[in-house]
Amino acid sequence: MMQCSWPLMGPLRWLHYVNKEVKVRAGKGEEHRGWLLSVDPVSASVVLVSFGEAVAVRVVMGHAVEAVEVLRAADDETAKRLRSVFLPPPSPCLDPKELRQRRDALRRWLQENRIPVEEEGEELKVAGVLTIAAPYSGQDCRSSNQIILDRIQRLVGIQDCTNQRLPL
Repeated sequence: MMQCSWPLMGPLRWLHYVNKEVKVRAGKGEEHRGWLLSVDPVSASVVLVSFGEAVAVRVVMGHAVEAVEVLRAADDETAKRLRSVFLPPPSPCLDPKELRQRRDALRRWLQENRIPVEEEGEELKVAGVLTIAAPYSGQDCRSSNQIILDRIQRLVGIQDCTNQRLPL
């Protein structure tokens, strides 16, 4: 168990705790258990992940950490799960024909809703300032204009929220 001042240990010593199941004792007798995913190098805050029915993420502020005890190291499967906690779900594997159908359906839908869109190779260009790449979901939008990006992502994501698919 490490009982020295956690924030003063520094990143090299914190690495020893990453990908390990730990018990963190914090102020006022609080105790937190989970897999240590990361430590913020500035605040020394600890990111703990617990796997159950759903993945739970808890951040214990660095200044509150009093002690960290390693319970066990992660096996290969747990390490893989930890690495994928914040990754987006994998895109469905669509063949070129399905991708073309999705692109065409989204282009038609945007045009029907009076949003200027044109095709540039395999991508859609919206209003000249936003690009939508395959597989043409809200997550596949790119733009330096945050307002337009947010609005188009919400529009493209409507079918996800309402479970309505764009017509193919």
